Amino acid sequence: MEPMHSWGPPNPDQLGWTLDRHILERQRKTPGATGDFTGLFQSIALAGRMIASRVHKAGLSDVLGRAGGGKNVQGEVVQKLDVIANQILVRCVEAGGHVCVMASEENEDIIPIPPEFPKGKYVLMFDPLDGSSNIDVCMSIGTIFSIHRRVTDGNGPGTAADCMQKGTEQVAAGYILYGSSTMLVYTTGDGVHGFTLDPLVGEFFLSHENIRIPKRGGTYSVNEGNSIKWSPALREWVSWLKSEDAPGGKPYGQRYIGTLVADFHRTLLKGGIFAYPGDVKNPNGKLRLLYECAPMAFIAEAAGGAASTGTQRVLEVEPDSLHARVPFFVGSAEDVADLEKRLG
Repeated sequence: MEPMHSWGPPNPDQLGWTLDRHILERQRKTPGATGDFTGLFQSIALAGRMIASRVHKAGLSDVLGRAGGGKNVQGEVVQKLDVIANQILVRCVEAGGHVCVMASEENEDIIPIPPEFPKGKYVLMFDPLDGSSNIDVCMSIGTIFSIHRRVTDGNGPGTAADCMQKGTEQVAAGYILYGSSTMLVYTTGDGVHGFTLDPLVGEFFLSHENIRIPKRGGTYSVNEGNSIKWSPALREWVSWLKSEDAPGGKPYGQRYIGTLVADFHRTLLKGGIFAYPGDVKNPNGKLRLLYECAPMAFIAEAAGGAASTGTQRVLEVEPDSLHARVPFFVGSAEDVADLEKRLG
């Protein structure tokens, strides 16, 4: 097994580097770069700082509990912070002229850019606040985002076709974790980097440069309360992980928070596998391809890991709707490969 922490410390020459500096340096080295991507990222980071502020004082203000609307398009209970985070992201991004359209897990349809604002060449999709069930109990939650280039012609409004692209077409993906500290982790496909928010300065600083997920881990993350609805092959796989026959000659430990961002972040840093499989009630699972699975798969692969539906690479799945769902297995490459063999 590889060392638990497989990223290196920031290069001494990069100590004190902000997220803005990191993105600007990459822009400077990219031929033909226009600054649009940098501007979009600055808007996302601003939204992350604003959401973090709301999250970290949630118990002191009236932002806990259910929103008045009840349930979202997914049929899930909407929390007040879900609504607030969704509004913050939209407001921070819509006027910048960097995107032509957005889509959110909380909205049934695409989010058009208002007519008075210029339309850009990028598409932003996001889960504004992953882990709603953990909001009221002070557990880690997060924001997930995915960026594509538009596929429609011209400089006019974007369409659903711009949003419904395969994960392989992502320009960038990332997440913001609101936990013991606030971290923003992102990739453009050629390296995964983490930035920790200094709340006094109000900036994200490079803290985890070039994160690499171990090839194999020692933990699995899945809600075993659903096991009665799983396929026999899936139950056998989990039983194998808990046996003395598991890789490494000892049982894997079970870790499950119930917030994808938090479970994925731990898996990214320490190795292992996260699973949200399909079952007899939800054959495609419950996680959304465009807002959760594809961006996390993009990050995992950029860090040397893997992501699968059990039978197919997640990044190659063609979405058939804005809210398409897929079974999801992500983590250390060897652990995901073992899963595919056993389900195959």
